[in-house]
Amino acid sequence: MKMNKNYIWLFLAFFGLIACESDDDSDILIEEPITSGTADFSNYVALGNSLTAGYTDGALFLAGQVNSIPNILAGQFALAGGGSFSQPLTSDNIGGVLFGGNQILENRLFFNGAGPARLPGNPTTDVTNILAGPFNNMGVPGAKSFHLGAPGYGNISGVLSGTANPYFVRFASAPDATVIGDAIVQGPSFFTLWIGNNDVLSYATSGGVGVDRTGDPNVAGYGSNDITDPGVFGQIYASYITALTSNGAGGAVANIPDVSTIPYFTTVPFNPVPLDAATVDQLNSQLIGPVKGILTQLGQGGRLVLLSSSEPNPLLLTDETLTDYSEEISNALQQNGVPQQQADLMGALYGRARHATATDLITLPTASNIGGTQGGIPAPFNTIGVTYPLQDQNVLIPSEQAAITAAVDAYNVIIKGQADAAGLAFIDANALLKEIGINGIAFDEFNLNGDLVFGNAFSLDGVHPTARGYAFIANQFMAAINETYGSNLPFVKAADYNTVYPAGLQ
Repeated sequence: MKMNKNYIWLFLAFFGLIACESDDDSDILIEEPITSGTADFSNYVALGNSLTAGYTDGALFLAGQVNSIPNILAGQFALAGGGSFSQPLTSDNIGGVLFGGNQILENRLFFNGAGPARLPGNPTTDVTNILAGPFNNMGVPGAKSFHLGAPGYGNISGVLSGTANPYFVRFASAPDATVIGDAIVQGPSFFTLWIGNNDVLSYATSGGVGVDRTGDPNVAGYGSNDITDPGVFGQIYASYITALTSNGAGGAVANIPDVSTIPYFTTVPFNPVPLDAATVDQLNSQLIGPVKGILTQLGQGGRLVLLSSSEPNPLLLTDETLTDYSEEISNALQQNGVPQQQADLMGALYGRARHATATDLITLPTASNIGGTQGGIPAPFNTIGVTYPLQDQNVLIPSEQAAITAAVDAYNVIIKGQADAAGLAFIDANALLKEIGINGIAFDEFNLNGDLVFGNAFSLDGVHPTARGYAFIANQFMAAINETYGSNLPFVKAADYNTVYPAGLQ
């Protein structure tokens, strides 16, 4: 058992009946050392994606990296024999990324008083400035499970073509190096692994425009927004655990959260559209009403609802799972005297259109488009979300959510099984973040909930935690590590971590 010379001093005052002639009160000092238990924190290496790197507010920047989960853990590990911990730090708190002086990734978000906005300014982090490692924090924003073992993922020649990751390019040991290889060569005595989120998250945040690759083992054919086959995930994940524990290292792993409860999908309601009485009358009589009537004759009248001026209306969206009645709508409208060009347009727009329900999840970026006008479409058919249907990238429909849930459930069974088999600490991030999103969780004197901006837990991008959210998760890692390895790592305090980074952060 490793023991550190940092002690917690407990002052216990003993009171009793003491003779009047004696006022000698005795305080007894009891030493309780902070220990690592059976774990060895001397060489800690962290692997994962953006959640490991410290990504927050839509970017990776210095302050976020300082408040990353691994850096918080390393600070507490140091109290129990942990060694130094290095990170591939960015160059500023602006957050954007350059490639040869040209910006390729956006600056971080800040709160402008009304909502999230991109921070102005010129970033200084350039991918072409390769850092000399090794680095203990091997978190790579954007990485999927199979990327950690992909040669060339850090090859600078592949940045612009999308075959390499600009973040890993900055600190890869060689162009053909792999993330897992660069981690293993350091001989970690303890590791954390949190990977697999992007195997479904990119599909989700894109509104489900990718492909569910379940049953397809050929990752070479995957698109950036596809769902990874659970079989592929299982094989790869098991290989990582085997490699990381081959020298007897201990570790902690976390499972994959359910995306349906994060602010990226819960902030924009399905029915945010207020309309005045005149607009309602016009649309119901000239557009929604006639199309609904045609769909009713086809047995699909429930796709659309008549609009109201007394309460907010649901968003109009395109659902690719519906039978396409474009031709039927166009023909019926022409029979009712609508010119062919207009009838064909309405058929094309509303052949698979329906109004949103509470089971649909609207993506956060869609908020800035609702009520705007769609270029190339004539009025009154061009009002986004009202007369022009939201497109696939704007919404996760129930069937897409089901595909995500199935993959997440499969991944999580694999992660838990591997953790149990290897005797690793396990963090149920899925349950934790779901509880935060639905009911909220107390963290010291604060409450963490799923509200964007003011919920304390999630940053302005609606996906990644705030510094306080990361600190909370770091405590969950330490709780699991203490339970598994018999350590007694002390938790960090919520008040020491902020929730919003100011625009003028230096």
